[in-house]
Amino acid sequence: MRRLLILPLVAFALVACEREDREYRSEPVVDETEEKIALVPLSPGPGSPIEQRSGVGKEYEENAFHISQGQRLYTWFNCNGCHSNGGGGSGPALMDDRWIYGGQIENIVQTIREGRPNGMPSFRGKIPDDQIWEIAAYIRSMGRNVPKAAAPSRKDDMSPGPAEQRRPPGEVIQGGQASPSEEMPQ
Repeated sequence: MRRLLILPLVAFALVACEREDREYRSEPVVDETEEKIALVPLSPGPGSPIEQRSGVGKEYEENAFHISQGQRLYTWFNCNGCHSNGGGGSGPALMDDRWIYGGQIENIVQTIREGRPNGMPSFRGKIPDDQIWEIAAYIRSMGRNVPKAAAPSRKDDMSPGPAEQRRPPGEVIQGGQASPSEEMPQ
């Protein structure tokens, strides 16, 4: 009798479970989203430029898996060579709030896909569309423009010292005593 009660509960629990849907293989390069992005607020006529954003970017920006894949692809495609881990080098910095061609994810995708004059090559037809979106989502995460729950953790290999969990415990400062940073001359 007890088994008869447990069996429907187990079946119900299995049916109620919902798993995250992940695509492990990229779509062919010929597939890409249609975005109409204005790079400047100027347009002929009385109105502002017409933009059509597909809304695909939100799906990538809020998914930790896509952002971590973008982090991996950023390294694989040697974006570090010009952008130096996001801090800028021969290419512009990606961590700040200054964006020449717009800092929204659709603008970043357009920049990667089409390239920009004087340096940024076009990757249209060389990188599948979903991978371009993942790289763009990771770039947005560099400037802390994605939800905190989806943002990737920092890379400890860039830190000059060992990770926090590998460091010896620090001294406990009792209340009323000055911390070492407060004792330093200003």
